[in-house]
Amino acid sequence: MDSRLVDTALGRLRIRTRGSGESGGEAIAFWPSLLMTGDMWAAQADHFGTDRHVILIDPPGHGGSERLTAPFTFAECAQCVVDILDALDEPKTHFVGNSWGGMIGATFAAHHPDRIDRAVLMNCTASPAARRQKLEYGLLVRMATLFGRIRPPLTRSVLSAFLGPTTFGTRPDVVRFVRATVESVDLASAAWAVRSVVPNRPDQRALLSNVTAPVLVVAGAEDATFPNPETRAMADAIPGSRFVVLDGVAHLAGLENPALVNRLVADFLAS
Repeated sequence: MDSRLVDTALGRLRIRTRGSGESGGEAIAFWPSLLMTGDMWAAQADHFGTDRHVILIDPPGHGGSERLTAPFTFAECAQCVVDILDALDEPKTHFVGNSWGGMIGATFAAHHPDRIDRAVLMNCTASPAARRQKLEYGLLVRMATLFGRIRPPLTRSVLSAFLGPTTFGTRPDVVRFVRATVESVDLASAAWAVRSVVPNRPDQRALLSNVTAPVLVVAGAEDATFPNPETRAMADAIPGSRFVVLDGVAHLAGLENPALVNRLVADFLAS
């Protein structure tokens, strides 16, 4: 895949691309969860990169993107997607996002309807963080920033939030990947994203009534971070959206069962 840095509203973001818009293939952009990078979409890039212009985004403060030094808004994240499309000369894109990425996909669709075709919003929410989630993530950030990295036993807490019993029992390669990715995160940078996406997360349900693009909202049956009713409430806030629950996956569905997710996304984009 080709790699480059793009100037955006939240600093220089690393994107990796496969395929070419010049070949006539539609663009499809992928934004991952907190503490993950564009690498979590590698299987999707392989699947869709033969006939589409795939764009994998390392979100602000993560991976190869510029470090964060301040909080941000969801509208600024959505502007980053616009900046990336402009840099690639892409008039519009399909958008696939997980967790943080799903929230930003919804914001992007609401604020920039002329730049989006279809959106697949996975393992996400449109609701503000509950008190318990604020406390849990606040403790994670405070403890992890003492060491600059997430280390055991904090790693186990993150893994439990991201993965479910099926993946723990049958997908050791996924568990290893998530553990390695989480433990490589620069917490001094990513902590700003955690604060912006968890305790400072806006209630987007009213905003999402403005979305006009076709949207598929996906929940994992084993997702402990956003229980299925919370994700369904997001779908209910988006006019005409579809909602589906996937068995055997938790909070990182595209990484846990890529074959299932690839089929789901392909069918929705073609429908």
